[in-house]
Amino acid sequence: MLSPRLLATFRAYWRRRPRRGPYLFPSPRPDKPLSRMAVFRSVRRAAHRAGLQKRVSPHVLRHTFATHLLEAGTDIRTIQVLLGHRSIRTTARYLMVSEKHIGTVASPLDALSLTPPSAP
Repeated sequence: MLSPRLLATFRAYWRRRPRRGPYLFPSPRPDKPLSRMAVFRSVRRAAHRAGLQKRVSPHVLRHTFATHLLEAGTDIRTIQVLLGHRSIRTTARYLMVSEKHIGTVASPLDALSLTPPSAP
């Protein structure tokens, strides 16, 4: 899933960058993509520069993406498909719900139009 805004940014980057092979983000060897470890180190460095105290990795970003989708109202089955999980249980383990989000959930009883019983 790629947002249209990010796709536009990538296209602009592709047009302006010096040609170094077929990859959007090439490794030092232009004919090869970035390695998993290079991506891991880049994410760690960015987190450190941002002043984040918790350990950050590409996998943590994946968890965060899924959690934000859930909090934005995306159903868990859709998140399962986007993440490529075979089991809904794997997706459920992936998700964390913030206390702020839990505090906004309304009880289904609030949707009922109940009138208080009248006094005899």
